[in-house]
Amino acid sequence: MFKTSFLLITAILLCYNTMLLGQSKGINRDKYRIHIAQTNKAINIDGILDEEPWMTAERVGKFHCVTPTDTGYAIAQTEVMLTYDESNFYVGVICYDPTPGKRPIESLRRDYNFSKNDNFMFFIDTYNDLTNGFAFGVSAAGAQTEGLEHDAQLITYSWDIKWKSAIKSYDDRWVAEFSIPFRSIRYFEGANEWGINFGRLDLKTNEKSAWAPMPRNLNHCSLPHTGTLIWDKPLGKAGLRFSLIPYVTAKATRNNQAGENTKWNGNAGFDAKMILSTSMNLDLTVNPDYSQVEEDRQQTNLDRFELFFPERRQFFLENSDLFSNLGTTGNQPFFSRRIGLNIPVIGGGRLSGRIGNNLRVGVMDMQTGSKEETPSSNYAVAVLQRQVFSRSSIVGFLINKQVTGDYNDTLYSGFRYNRVAGLEYNLASRDNRWTGKAFYHQSFYPGASGDAATIANSLAYSLRSFRVSIDQTWIGADYVSEAGYIRRTGYFEISPGLKYTFYPSSSNILSHGPGLDFDVILDPGFEMTDRQTQLTYSIGWQNRNQLSFNVSDNFVKLSNSFDPTNTGGIKLTAGSEYNWQSAGVNFSSDFRKLFNFILNGGYGSYYNGTRSTLGASINYRAQPYGSIAITASYNNISLPDPYNSAKLFLIGPRLDLTFTDKLFLTTFVQYNDQIDNININIRFQWRFAPVSDLFIVYTENSFPSDYRIKNRGLVLKLSYWFN
Repeated sequence: MFKTSFLLITAILLCYNTMLLGQSKGINRDKYRIHIAQTNKAINIDGILDEEPWMTAERVGKFHCVTPTDTGYAIAQTEVMLTYDESNFYVGVICYDPTPGKRPIESLRRDYNFSKNDNFMFFIDTYNDLTNGFAFGVSAAGAQTEGLEHDAQLITYSWDIKWKSAIKSYDDRWVAEFSIPFRSIRYFEGANEWGINFGRLDLKTNEKSAWAPMPRNLNHCSLPHTGTLIWDKPLGKAGLRFSLIPYVTAKATRNNQAGENTKWNGNAGFDAKMILSTSMNLDLTVNPDYSQVEEDRQQTNLDRFELFFPERRQFFLENSDLFSNLGTTGNQPFFSRRIGLNIPVIGGGRLSGRIGNNLRVGVMDMQTGSKEETPSSNYAVAVLQRQVFSRSSIVGFLINKQVTGDYNDTLYSGFRYNRVAGLEYNLASRDNRWTGKAFYHQSFYPGASGDAATIANSLAYSLRSFRVSIDQTWIGADYVSEAGYIRRTGYFEISPGLKYTFYPSSSNILSHGPGLDFDVILDPGFEMTDRQTQLTYSIGWQNRNQLSFNVSDNFVKLSNSFDPTNTGGIKLTAGSEYNWQSAGVNFSSDFRKLFNFILNGGYGSYYNGTRSTLGASINYRAQPYGSIAITASYNNISLPDPYNSAKLFLIGPRLDLTFTDKLFLTTFVQYNDQIDNININIRFQWRFAPVSDLFIVYTENSFPSDYRIKNRGLVLKLSYWFN
């Protein structure tokens, strides 16, 4: 009964809070409004706002401060104008710069880091659901960024489409001009209003500002806080449109460890995008190639469970929130990295978009090939999301992994089929004070039992200075999701948290405050196996320096034998219990400066021994043409005989050069003595046309002791976007 009782109680609480809020518009929609009128005059995207439509367009300004304080108007003011024609949506911007000196710019690379560049962005809620939208931005040096917005204030910047921008710089201002094709975004035909907001970061004044105001504890892109864009006439219908992105590759690889000679081969395939309506699109891929994707950032592995590495492949990232938001961290029924990471993908497709005002749909199907003992398989996912009340939603989904090829029972450890079905309720209040989630997932496979399920819920209440939350999870011992990321099974977990932030009215300190997190894990017999209590205190200065301290108390009862160094030594026995305490400190410097760094360290007991840690991330930029960075971590683990002690180093220098806003070179080296490896990844990219690239990538792995090469590869990839 306990498996469902806590879910039922929390679900009732979630629904109660949602119903209290009811249907609502955005917070600023009635007060902050800008009108847009169609033009038949040509607009040249050159950063010079001298065309007639800009002279007659409505102009808005008086941007409000968001940080360091969220009261009053910005010192560095901004003016924005809008217009459109039959094909494009235009934005003109004047960013006034009252502070002498060079404008801080990280690099010329696309998808720049918002917080490390002087830049302007705008955010549009085309569906008027206060939750999903689009973001476009340009830095003061002209670098572009664009992203898909989801969960009201999160942006996936991996989205890539065709659009134009240009900037012009002057001593007292810089000017930006945008042209966004209507075919590149999704919206409802017949709409006469969108949510919209404009944001600016001026690092010299240490000021983040927005046209429609918002609290400083929220992200800059918060869709519930947008104003209103009013069209002069309802938006028209978009016909069927098609884009094709073919690619060709040439590869040379050599595996010295296997005694192989150099292998030469080539490949070809394509992606296709079909816009079915203004709010629905179909993506197809045939024989995709991901050789240009950057190497994973290695981690020192001191965990008892599988490490998490984020998805980096473009096809799986676009419109991914419908799929990746299923479940919670460490309990995700669908994790796209399970598809074709070490075996070839033959092809697949994804249909995603909106059906009416309140329904979102996502359907994905991917077919993989076979490799060694891993058989070919089909992965299918279907998600239906129904918005309810203000910004909440109900989600139903089905995930199916089906082996389609022959396999050897003694070599393949998976099932012939594995399916997971689930129902989720997501709470999101209009002002984001209340957020939460409750779900039930059931897995099906040959021989599945009644414990092949997971139930979880979470609830959080956030104010400007205060946040309280609680998370609960039960995962049955027989729950299996082969297409997901499930860290462990057979446990019940409860995790309450509390945080308070002080904002001094007149001080060099911008904010400071404590946080307390508590986590307990029980086995199926309700015996405690894990416990962590952590107290933190964080301080942030006006000059953007940040300092935090933490102390923690930990308890573990091992369910399986384990070597705390993960170096292959004698393992601590299953069933043994350990309690330890530790403390740590983290400092990050003002990243506006050309030279900036992050330092961290910690010390404490660790299982039956001790552990000390040091970490650093040091960065120097020669703006705007590149930067050099070094990240390093050191773990000194001392255990009594006969168990292994270890001093583990992980060092990763990185050189990032941006010769122009279309020509990039990245060199990334990783030395990891835990796995006895040096990895080198060199990637050259030339964006010779919009969303069309030439990549040259070199990868090498070698032994640190004598630099003998384990394996190496050289890839050339060319892709072009036809539409």
